[in-house]
Amino acid sequence: MSANNKQKVPRQDSLLSGSAWITASGIVSRALSALYVIPWNIWMGSAVIVASANALYGKVYHIYDFFLLVSTAGLPSAISKQISHYNALGEYEAGNQLFKQALKVTAIIGIIFGALMYFGAGWVAALFTNSDPRSIPAIRALAVAVLILPTLSIMRGYFQGYGQMGPSAISMMLEQLARVAYMLAITYIIMQIQRGNYVDAVTKSTFASFIGAGISVLYLLTCFARQRQHLKDLAASGSHDINFTAHDFTKEILLQAIPFIIIDSAVTIFNLFDQATFNPMMQSFMQISQQQLDYYYSLFGFQANKLMMVAVSLATGIVSSSIPLVASLYTSKNNQKITQQIINIIRLFGFFMLPATLGMAAVARPLWGAFYGYDRLGINMLRFSCIVALLIGFFMVLAAILQALYRNNLAIKYLFIGFGFKVLIQWPLVYLLQAYGPLTATVLALILICYLMLHRIYCLYPFDLRHLITHDLSQVFLAAVVMAIVVFGADWLLYALTAKIGRVLSAAYMLIEVGLGAAVYGYLTLKLRLLDQSLNIDATRWRKMLHIK
Repeated sequence: MSANNKQKVPRQDSLLSGSAWITASGIVSRALSALYVIPWNIWMGSAVIVASANALYGKVYHIYDFFLLVSTAGLPSAISKQISHYNALGEYEAGNQLFKQALKVTAIIGIIFGALMYFGAGWVAALFTNSDPRSIPAIRALAVAVLILPTLSIMRGYFQGYGQMGPSAISMMLEQLARVAYMLAITYIIMQIQRGNYVDAVTKSTFASFIGAGISVLYLLTCFARQRQHLKDLAASGSHDINFTAHDFTKEILLQAIPFIIIDSAVTIFNLFDQATFNPMMQSFMQISQQQLDYYYSLFGFQANKLMMVAVSLATGIVSSSIPLVASLYTSKNNQKITQQIINIIRLFGFFMLPATLGMAAVARPLWGAFYGYDRLGINMLRFSCIVALLIGFFMVLAAILQALYRNNLAIKYLFIGFGFKVLIQWPLVYLLQAYGPLTATVLALILICYLMLHRIYCLYPFDLRHLITHDLSQVFLAAVVMAIVVFGADWLLYALTAKIGRVLSAAYMLIEVGLGAAVYGYLTLKLRLLDQSLNIDATRWRKMLHIK
């Protein structure tokens, strides 16, 4: 590629800035997805109805996530990876042809999976919700969103392939804003104005996914319109040595997307397995009512899960940015830079995910209280879920590295080994730990998967793992632990001062504790030079401003 062509390439985000874009959008999206629960639960009514509504919503959304992941999840990463690959070769037109063919393929995929969800709702409910009749209309309502979401995912992947995370990030935030706004409006109308039933409110709430996806597609179309001529000129000036047919591009899309779909579906598959087996396993050794089962499942399967995924969104940003960068380096056969990029990715993961998960565990009491009201079991579930969040994030990052290095088969192999291990240990752990059993099985399975993946990456591109752990990650872990201890102490003091804590006061305590935790971790990252080491940022000016030596 000539220097002239290089100058014409649209601005690319670095690993850090690209991660910042996707991470910010992920946090905002997940935060909105969690915050709506507060008014949503209040408008639902009594605690019994809230538990039933949360359990129903959680079950149908896990089904929706599965169909969504199978039909779309691998596409943004696969397309961004291949477009980045072609761009590194200067074959911009080949990337555009791949994108156009992908749009046709995803239109067909959307129709197939949307029809399967809508017309096969009864069969899907029988498979994943123990034939719960309440879930069938909600599954059908979600089927409409599946029609357009594959196309939306391809559009995001195109921009990510050019290293532009902004359009993709903003589209995700707009999607969540529109979705949450519609959900809350329709729930208020049904439950507060019409005095309807919660099943109808849940069903109408699920249709919000289509509203959000539609708004996101419209925004990305405007982004394409703004860059259309520039991208067209870039394609005209690039190399034209690759001449693939539509059949070749379709084959390439499927071959690259299927591994991403399988890997990205991992968390949803784990959740669906828990959903399908929790009730039968619990009922196999104890007499328990459906209402009590709904309560237990909603705690770890919906409520704690929704909050912990806010932390997981940090890893999502790192994954989205790292795949095109590592894939581009792999194409250019630059092994030294690949090794350094792997180290940078793991550093970045530790810098953000360790304080995020330990911090969430520290503020679990006011966080749970603000969203759901005080519940000791729920608070403990959330703290345990923070371990799950950390491991899910690490799994996502390691899997992304393997896939960017075209080791898809290894990533899938290790996932299957881990899932098989979870299947084997699930019932004994549910018997021993009851509601904690599914989460414990997930933790042990993820530890196994992460070990296998990290070991393979180390074998492929050896790096100083001991130094990374003892020098970089250990300091970040120390700073995160100190921050968590300080926040735990503040939490104990605040709750010792007040006998009865409502949602408003819990939210106030949460903000105080989060602010304190951010201040402590921020101070320690500057004091220990963690910003300099982990993010390659010269923070000297900030240390002078804050008089930190």
